[in-house]
Amino acid sequence: MWGAVTVPLEIDWFFQDVSAHGWIHIATIPVFTGVIGFLINWTGLIMLFSPVRFHGVTIPGFKQLARVLPRKLQEVPGFLQGGVGWQGIVPARAAKMGSIAVDKAIAKLGTPGEFYQQLEPDKIAEHIVQVFEPDMPRMIEDIMEREHPNLWRDLPVPARKAIIARVQAQMPTVVHGITGEIGVHIDQLLDPKIMVIDHFEANPALVVRIFRDFGQKELNLMVAFGFIFGFILGIPVAMIDHWFGLWWLLPILGIIVGWVTNALGMWLIFEPPEPKRILGIRFHGLFLRRQDEAAEVYAQIIADDVITLERIGDFLLDGPRGDRTRQMLATAMRPAIDQAAGPVRGAVRIAIGTKKFDSIRDAVANEAVDRTITPFRDPEFSKRQADKIRTLVSARTKELPPRDFVDMMRSAIKEDEWMLYAHGAIMGFAGGVIHLLLFGVGGK
Repeated sequence: MWGAVTVPLEIDWFFQDVSAHGWIHIATIPVFTGVIGFLINWTGLIMLFSPVRFHGVTIPGFKQLARVLPRKLQEVPGFLQGGVGWQGIVPARAAKMGSIAVDKAIAKLGTPGEFYQQLEPDKIAEHIVQVFEPDMPRMIEDIMEREHPNLWRDLPVPARKAIIARVQAQMPTVVHGITGEIGVHIDQLLDPKIMVIDHFEANPALVVRIFRDFGQKELNLMVAFGFIFGFILGIPVAMIDHWFGLWWLLPILGIIVGWVTNALGMWLIFEPPEPKRILGIRFHGLFLRRQDEAAEVYAQIIADDVITLERIGDFLLDGPRGDRTRQMLATAMRPAIDQAAGPVRGAVRIAIGTKKFDSIRDAVANEAVDRTITPFRDPEFSKRQADKIRTLVSARTKELPPRDFVDMMRSAIKEDEWMLYAHGAIMGFAGGVIHLLLFGVGGK
């Protein structure tokens, strides 16, 4: 009974005390912290995603100075390059996000062999034959005229046509053998991690699009919650400021409110990965609630822009293991070229010499490798095959444990989130100072 009487008496005292010193000062604090919370999360999203490329100025000597700064400050975009400015945290960490995306998710979505099989090697072979075959006569003539013009000129036209016809007749078998050979060695020839990291680093806007395309609704909600969190946190701040009446208290409390508001916003999006009930209220990370929908968007981006037949072709020939690919394919082509010479192979080898014969064969094989892989780079064909990759990535992304899905999206920026929190703290401090200048010291 005593407790039931005491609380109303304390509340009544507080109301009398507040009325004596003015309601405006108290009431405006939660409104201020709510507006500041909204602005913190709104500008925080801008910091997270914009600009896509670094904007700033280079200061002479700052690059050397930055190397002795604390490690956290070295992480600020541009500092280690001697620049003062800003680049969105997500695009600035595009390569790192690509690396983590591979480790946490893409490596679990499928092996290089699985991705390659989804692209249907038999259809790739048919497409190569279709594209390559019309160019075969011209290619053989060009090589022969370059490598041994006298031999080619002395050959009767029917003999030339017979050689070309033999090569064309063997093309489907040879190409199917080549695409099969690529499939057997794809794990050694193709490195999805390097492919993804290079592409993300060269196209940071793509990483931003991954977040934006399936998370814009949640990001907007995070901004709205900034006001709610700020307003709620402003209520105890108003009471403390009123009771103690110290001029420095509101700016200091503003720092705490700003930091906590941003931290709560990030937590709202990513945590908890599994649904949890706290005091009967269900909590679940906003991104995680739509993992299946996010998986479809993510898979579409990966299939359209990252792991495509076109980019696989580029990586196979021009990537770090391109020399190995060319050597392997040329080796696979040489027996077919030997056979194309037919029954006159021995005579030709004797007539022009083994060394010259081998150089012609190698020239044909090496040029054929480039032309064989060229159809991989056909954008239209690559786009048609992308649906198979999209289906695989979508299915596997939906199966990812929620924690792995969170890590895929958050790990690359998690260690940089302190910048967002610090930004919130600075804005909270500024809000406290502005309120102090407008309304004076609490409790006065």
